[in-house]
Amino acid sequence: MCGIVGFFDKSGEPAPVGAAVLAMLSALGCRGPDSAGIALWGKEADGVVVRVKPGEGTDTEARRREIVRRVGRLGRVRVSTTQGSLLRLVVAKAEPAELALAIEAVAPDVEVVSMGRRLEIVKQVGAPRSLEAQFAVSKIAASHGLGHTRLSTESRVDLSHSQPFWAHSVPDLAVVHNGHITNYHHLRRLYEQEGVRFYTENDSEVIGVYLARKLRAGASLGEALRDSVSELDGAFSYLAATSDAFGFAKDPFCLKPLIVAETDGAVAVANEEIALAAGLPKGYQAREAGAGAVGLWDRPAAAPQPRPRRGCKAA
Repeated sequence: MCGIVGFFDKSGEPAPVGAAVLAMLSALGCRGPDSAGIALWGKEADGVVVRVKPGEGTDTEARRREIVRRVGRLGRVRVSTTQGSLLRLVVAKAEPAELALAIEAVAPDVEVVSMGRRLEIVKQVGAPRSLEAQFAVSKIAASHGLGHTRLSTESRVDLSHSQPFWAHSVPDLAVVHNGHITNYHHLRRLYEQEGVRFYTENDSEVIGVYLARKLRAGASLGEALRDSVSELDGAFSYLAATSDAFGFAKDPFCLKPLIVAETDGAVAVANEEIALAAGLPKGYQAREAGAGAVGLWDRPAAAPQPRPRRGCKAA
């Protein structure tokens, strides 16, 4: 019953995508009141942007100070703020894997929720409307975004189990999922034998791990999505995005709904049409993604900057 949404602005420039994703997700609030979250890919930061869950202890402020202190050993902390239940850091010239290890070594329940130069994930326990109060999502400009509202059927209700999931170890990669991955336990055992850490008992988490492995092996996001249709078992529809690409994949039995609408300016995807109506202006054409369908949209490449002629000063 979970609700998933995605919005992609074709201009590639920062646009009011936060507001669009929040509106779409709020329209699906009845599908999952347990927890909600949004992933947004905004303007590239001058450094690595990290969102951290400081844990569930009584002295979270002390945890935050310790996290900032340890991160400061690896790179200059340009920004350190607390928003809702998450700590937000912008760190100059830090190596992502080393940075995540340093942060999560503070305590067992400390977790890096997202990391990247463009990606930021905000999530919390409760219905989608709470995201605006905690994180002012509607004011965030981005080129694309994902959203998820969850009805728990088999695992805990807490911030860690809520989606979107950042694909740990690959900056700027995140996923949202509706359905069930039936070979989850098999894949998890294989990945854990290789040293992969899992943070939840939610089968959706394995999708991010799967995609991360594909991308590290040299596949494009589109290739990884296509492979997943045959290599992930179960009834599923999921959305995934990187800093420069946005897409979806659907199981080969067409067991989970996914509706797609594309206009001249944007793409919107959700598992109910009511969400598309909330995010797009009137006049769009919607279609049901078919069995085993995969869709991918790439962010336009930035125009090259003019180089000054030799011997002349740049304007």
